Amino acid sequence: MARTRGERGARRVEIVQAATEVIAERGYRGATLAAVAERVGLTQQGLMHHFPTKEALLVAVLEARDQWDMASAALHGRAWPLEVVADLVEYNATRPGIVQAFTVLAGDSVTEGHPAQEFFRGRYAHVREGGAQALRAEYGDRLPGGLSPERAATLLAAVVDGLQVQWLLDPEAVDMPAAFRDFLALLAPPPRPQGTDSAQPGSARTEPERAGPHV
Repeated sequence: MARTRGERGARRVEIVQAATEVIAERGYRGATLAAVAERVGLTQQGLMHHFPTKEALLVAVLEARDQWDMASAALHGRAWPLEVVADLVEYNATRPGIVQAFTVLAGDSVTEGHPAQEFFRGRYAHVREGGAQALRAEYGDRLPGGLSPERAATLLAAVVDGLQVQWLLDPEAVDMPAAFRDFLALLAPPPRPQGTDSAQPGSARTEPERAGPHV
């Protein structure tokens, strides 16, 4: 009997969840299609009806991760202030398998024709846009160092991903959450001497805009 669209959708969700669990347990290399298929009671050929390649399955896992991160940020009642981005970096430190899958797939995606290339191109565009909104909400139209939020957003994304690589290679030496908070401290204006007027053009915090990145 042919499955309905809803049944196929539910099966895909089940497969993505299983793949997430396998990645968490075995890392990127251990997350084979055969291992995921066994987890959900399918043959590898049966799994490939839903996800024809490992890359397609991993992209689905990362998309699900982004959706979950967006939902968790929304629970804070504000959309993606920088403090929530820092919280997500800290949360990523608890799921090395997912971070490893993201990092390997992102690196591979720069090769021409890679199946994950469009996912990462679109994701980074969205991250830069959301990062600029978060930075503008925090600092206004100019950061204390003079950069626009749009220019600083590219650096924000680069710091997050670069820290992930260093942390994966040497987690004992690199405290990823602490290092990211150090970076945010570099963006902050220097403390003003007591008694000075706190209202400085372009440096006062504004009410956060209701949008932001998923990291």
